[in-house]
Amino acid sequence: MAYEESSALIVDFLKANKGVSMKRSLLLPTKQQIDHQHNGSEDAVRLARDGNVPALNLVARLCQALEEEDINYCHWKSNDALGRSASGDNDLDLLIARLDGVRFAEIVHRLGFRESLAPRAKQLPGVISYHGYDHQADKIVHIHAHFQLVIGHDATKNFRLPIEMPYLESATQHGLFKVPAPEYEFIVFVVRMVLKHVTWDTMLVREGQLSASERRELDYLEQRIDPRRTYDILREHLPYISKPLFDSCVRALRPGYSVWSKVKIGQALQKQLRAFARRSLTQDTVLKLWRRVYWPIRRRIMGGKPKFRPASGGAMIAIVGGDGAGKSTAVDEISAWLSKDFETHRVHLGRPAWSWTTKIVRGFLLLGRLTGLYPYHNSLILYTLEPDGAPFRGYYPWLVRQLCMARDRYLAYARARRFANNGGLVVCDRFPLPQVKLMDGPIGGKPIDSRHSNRLIRFLVGLEERFYQAITSPELLIVLKVDPEIAVRRKTNEDGATVRIRSTEIWELDWHNTAAHVTDASQSAEAVLSELKSVIWSNL
Repeated sequence: MAYEESSALIVDFLKANKGVSMKRSLLLPTKQQIDHQHNGSEDAVRLARDGNVPALNLVARLCQALEEEDINYCHWKSNDALGRSASGDNDLDLLIARLDGVRFAEIVHRLGFRESLAPRAKQLPGVISYHGYDHQADKIVHIHAHFQLVIGHDATKNFRLPIEMPYLESATQHGLFKVPAPEYEFIVFVVRMVLKHVTWDTMLVREGQLSASERRELDYLEQRIDPRRTYDILREHLPYISKPLFDSCVRALRPGYSVWSKVKIGQALQKQLRAFARRSLTQDTVLKLWRRVYWPIRRRIMGGKPKFRPASGGAMIAIVGGDGAGKSTAVDEISAWLSKDFETHRVHLGRPAWSWTTKIVRGFLLLGRLTGLYPYHNSLILYTLEPDGAPFRGYYPWLVRQLCMARDRYLAYARARRFANNGGLVVCDRFPLPQVKLMDGPIGGKPIDSRHSNRLIRFLVGLEERFYQAITSPELLIVLKVDPEIAVRRKTNEDGATVRIRSTEIWELDWHNTAAHVTDASQSAEAVLSELKSVIWSNL
């Protein structure tokens, strides 16, 4: 079955089956609730699969809502690959009428999409990004909501074509999506490609050829246009682009055109569009050249391209639990999932990196132990009191080490908090909590009775506690609870008694009066991750 026919079946089915009101279709925090929410459109996804069309449930519901609400929109480019848009493999590039902007925003928020901010250099006037999570397919869908046609080279997007309304008026239903008339799409595609590939600066850096996918799109559109209507549209809506200039632009996109001829055509088109430029041609060229140099260097230093940040602000997501609860697996998977689209950092607050102060202090402590100044023991039970009531000599070095650990945890937390304050997402493996006494909290004063402490001990213990008091609660706390006996069976490579003790503490704590989301970690890893992703997405 053709893609368009299958997509039309999906739309018809969704219209006929409105068991779940779109106004109530909110993201819900548990897998069971998610499954209930999507019951009304499961058959639509099945129809898509039967027709060999991998349309996501979320995309189908979005298209249904846009049609029901009579939103004036279209999928404005790359319509030769609508199947990839329907499956979430391509971004959804939607052009929306300004008058429908508020209602469009209401729809996408109702469907669980979150507004997101592009990196500063990629932010464009009249373009808003939304990300939504399809739970069934475990995919994040990215919408570029355009209220203006802002085009140009990917580094600067310097031009706006003021033909949004006639572009939208030409749109017709094409399967799931409304798409513009091929003549409009062809004109915009040609102008986009010339600005992207047919200028002297692009020739200079060897970007003068269309990619394989761009050549396919050019062929796809040329086969569908009516040349006479194409010229009529140019004459009516883009009179500054003459027929001879447009024909030259089309030829320049084909192989065999001389470099000098391409440069002249590119300059001529930019000259005709200069009234619609966001900056002067000279400024735009300098900026493109600068970014071609700066961006690769930045990626090499920073490691990867800048990504999106939630418009609602950053967040710290802490995942805690006893041994055997699957913390590390959950943190790995959640970090990988979020980092595909968003600026994401992972931090381990249980074992933070040593600061230079810690390295120096611990170096001196190691030297003291090796020279016999004090004994070293792994067990805290030994750091109690001498027979005369004084602390063992080894207690003071151990207390200093705990103070260094507290400081390093605070410094790691402070760096993570700054990142979150600037809009990033932080996934924390373990997190110091007042309720949890056996891990990641102040323990310097525990081995010694306060009646036998001295001023130095009280000072060091108090300083350690102040570092932990400065670590405030995360925006989202997730607790993985698992029966201690299950945890022991899982952690076969560690001492069973230790695993049981740590797991029992989390298991027996009462989390009802806290803001924590408690997850049953005895489920399968897939079920736990599905629940965590739902909870995290609903809290972004």
